[in-house]
Amino acid sequence: MSTSKLQIAEPVEAMYRDHHGWLNGWLHHRLGCGHQAADLAHDTFERVLVNTGVHQVREPRSWLLTIAKRLLIDKSRRVRVEQAFVAECSALMQDNPALAPSAEVICSAVQALAKIAETLDRFPDNPRQAFVLRFIDGLTLVEIAHRLNVSHTMVRKYLVQVLAACNQTVEP
Repeated sequence: MSTSKLQIAEPVEAMYRDHHGWLNGWLHHRLGCGHQAADLAHDTFERVLVNTGVHQVREPRSWLLTIAKRLLIDKSRRVRVEQAFVAECSALMQDNPALAPSAEVICSAVQALAKIAETLDRFPDNPRQAFVLRFIDGLTLVEIAHRLNVSHTMVRKYLVQVLAACNQTVEP
């Protein structure tokens, strides 16, 4: 294993050993489901693994909570998007059954949304948040830049990166 990987692996291993049980318990209390808590704790530590600044963390529990809460928000947004899509399709079917998408189209769209969500999960916080703030919450580039404390040019770069990855993910 290379020196740089060891520099990340050792603090992550210590953080996992010292705080995983606590985080899993907090999530279980919050979600009311041990399976969802375990999944989210796992996803949180996946994010920790890709963070090269893990050795600089002074308050690991606070940092882990921040990551877990962001994952909860992302999950909630994904569910809302899927529910809104299904509700819109249902409304179309009631208004004009001939215009309503078929079950296959609905299934395909939900699968595409799931692929996009998986793609977003592979990105660091800022690009992922930029995408969500723009395309889910409808914020402008300037508003996103202000929220993320970056330039609007950087927001544009984030969006291009994420959109390119999403396009590759959902192309047939």
